[in-house]
Amino acid sequence: MKAVVWHGIGDIRLDDVPDPRIEQPTDAIVRITRSAICGTDLHFVRGTMSGMQEGTILGHEAVGVVEAVGDAVRGFSPGDRVIVDSTISCGVCWQCRNGSTAQCDRANPNGPDAGTSFFGGPATTGPVNGLQAEGVRVPWAMNTLVPIPDGVTDDQAILLSDIFPTGWFGAQCAQVRQGDVVAVLGAGPVGQFAIASAQRQGAARVIVVDGIETRLAAALGQYAEVIDFNREDPVAVIKDLTGGIGVDAVIDAVGVDAQRPKRGPAAESVEGLQQEFDREVQEVAPDADPQGDQWVPGDAPSLAQRWAVQAVAKSGRIGVIGVYSPAAQTWPIGEAMNKNLTVRMGNANHHTITPPLLDLVATGVFDPTAFITQQERPTAAIEAYETFDRREEGWLKTELIVS
Repeated sequence: MKAVVWHGIGDIRLDDVPDPRIEQPTDAIVRITRSAICGTDLHFVRGTMSGMQEGTILGHEAVGVVEAVGDAVRGFSPGDRVIVDSTISCGVCWQCRNGSTAQCDRANPNGPDAGTSFFGGPATTGPVNGLQAEGVRVPWAMNTLVPIPDGVTDDQAILLSDIFPTGWFGAQCAQVRQGDVVAVLGAGPVGQFAIASAQRQGAARVIVVDGIETRLAAALGQYAEVIDFNREDPVAVIKDLTGGIGVDAVIDAVGVDAQRPKRGPAAESVEGLQQEFDREVQEVAPDADPQGDQWVPGDAPSLAQRWAVQAVAKSGRIGVIGVYSPAAQTWPIGEAMNKNLTVRMGNANHHTITPPLLDLVATGVFDPTAFITQQERPTAAIEAYETFDRREEGWLKTELIVS
């Protein structure tokens, strides 16, 4: 079968690979009908997330049709249409039964302390071959698959594999409450769903920060108040829009790959911050390799987190769903402590969150397909990656139509 395979930093290919097969009684084989490219995948391609093994199939978002099930799989049969949760979970351990399915104690082959296991990630997450392929082996299938109701299309369902649940989880982490003023940093695919989620969890106002006009336009289409960080200092504008107080909650939907402002006061402050950080690194580790795992110029200190801590009100809340490398060390803890902030973060508990969101889609309350801006065949996947990586205007969410 065909699959998008990671061979090294900046080197991904559409390869012929062996068909998946049942390896454990709890496995299922799913024929993929829709997959998608996520910003997290770009972390692996760029090398800002280390630990990828050559030959790993990329991708953690998909829907498809069950083709075969292991002897221990009782809830699904061949022919069932399913969503594949991005994170893998057994449904039996204490974490799963407590709703923290992203921290399943059994799913990660590296042991319970290894954290989240998900498709198409680095060695620390399994590794488990990903979903940008014609087929996939799904471990712990009974709790990693979600059945798709007849009235929900594949195009709708693909957005429930990861980014809608992740946006919802971000609003939960930020503890969005009725009447809150919420800032969302990043208007990419996850950021768009964070806007929708914050609104549906009670936010009275949502302020969105990004630097790409078409993404800001999409946020404006959701009646969010938008700030272009290339033109304005987002912290100053947020303070002005909130009477000098700051927002009640912030959702960081960007992570370590925050795009730097190109011009204006925000660009000047970030340049100074980066120079200060570079000086500190050289004082602490003068022989540090700029290309190594210790630090990468421009990655730290996190621009998004600096803005989050500065823009939120005292006693405010920050939810972090943007991806940060396990090697990341720098965070504005002093500023956060001085403001009595609450910070929650992590990978979305997909299997806990997805079914209720699926009900919203099935009943027509919310149609997520507006955020799909490109539909490509797998043969165009590599070119789609390159365009998405350049953050070209108009590119928001790319769906791969497999069959």
